[in-house]
Amino acid sequence: MTIVREQTPVPVASDRHPSGPRRRRQRPNWAAGLLAVVWLVFVGVPIYIMIKDSVQSQDAYLDSGPLSLPHSLTLGRFADVFHAGYTRYLINTAVVTVASVALTVLLAFPAAYAIVRSRSRVVSGTFRIFLAGLAVPAQATIIPVYLMITRMHLYDSLTAIILPTVAFGLPLSVLVLSSALRDVPRELYEAMTIDGGGSFRLMWSLALPLSRASLTTISVYSALSAWNGFLFPLILTQSTEQRVQTLGLWAFQNQFGSNVPRLMAAVVLSALPIFVVYLFARRWLIAGLAGVGGK
Repeated sequence: MTIVREQTPVPVASDRHPSGPRRRRQRPNWAAGLLAVVWLVFVGVPIYIMIKDSVQSQDAYLDSGPLSLPHSLTLGRFADVFHAGYTRYLINTAVVTVASVALTVLLAFPAAYAIVRSRSRVVSGTFRIFLAGLAVPAQATIIPVYLMITRMHLYDSLTAIILPTVAFGLPLSVLVLSSALRDVPRELYEAMTIDGGGSFRLMWSLALPLSRASLTTISVYSALSAWNGFLFPLILTQSTEQRVQTLGLWAFQNQFGSNVPRLMAAVVLSALPIFVVYLFARRWLIAGLAGVGGK
């Protein structure tokens, strides 16, 4: 009886790659890196100049160039800003921002829910009106807005700033939220309806938790618009008590010149809060706006 032994195939040298199949090495994108560096320079240089000028005196500012290193650091310009009444401007801006964000969320979410869940032609026509609002700039309607505010006896008040800010922020907010709510599976609505859930419970217990990312997006967007708003405060307010920080920057310049270090200190104070908000919520903002064109 002959015993036949099976021969083990000898591995070929080309198959002995220790890390599996070879991967193509990606070539570095030098053009993209160069453009990123250029963009960083364009963004970083103004920020550096703003911070540098805010921590030095007027004499040091006049003696040094814009890109030179600061040689005498001081926080006295920030104290001058607070003594000039800038705290009042920041408080007014915070009130306008918080009220605008709250009203935008309270009005946009039910509107977006009704647009997504309803099959009425009236509701779909209302949604088209919201979309048309995206094409109307605020500058084109400033005269009608001014007449409405004055006839409502709201001129020179923070409410006069809040209402138009919310009105012009609703179209994009409704668009973002309606796009997010359309991604909620219909089976979830049907399952909760079978369990006895009404329309309000569906909106509060199902739609609201699943659209928290979009709510964060419109909140950050509304906060940015309200904090940086300039047109409505300029036209609809007059007194110093109702002035916001964008108009408060005018107080640090006159017809004969400007105290640039003190002005830069005020700019740093006005940009710092919204920069912190954007730093922590930028991912939600970009993701929400990028998902507008989704399914």
